[in-house]
Amino acid sequence: QVQLVESGGGLVQPGGSLRLSCAASGATGSRFPMSWHRQAPGKERELVASISSGGGTLSYADFVKGRFTISRDNSKNTVYLQMNSLKPEDTAIYYCYWPIGQLWGHGTPVTVSS
Repeated sequence: QVQLVESGGGLVQPGGSLRLSCAASGATGSRFPMSWHRQAPGKERELVASISSGGGTLSYADFVKGRFTISRDNSKNTVYLQMNSLKPEDTAIYYCYWPIGQLWGHGTPVTVSS
């Protein structure tokens, strides 16, 4: 019954920024730990960032530290991924994930290219 709806992906130039959103519908998953993952063509899906239920504990993969910020607004049942200083190697499909429900969104594509 719970669904994760992602938005915010698109085409951006190197050095640019995007903010991804993941909104939960139905019984909310946003009050539980959530995470963002990405998968580039021909590559394994990898963890990008995670956030605790209250938003006080944040974790990041080394390759995005200092550039990406995960956050949440529980009143809106939404988790965000602010991506700054984007690089071509950030190009991938980005997925939000609710570990407790083992539920994935359908992904939103991010392309970093000039």
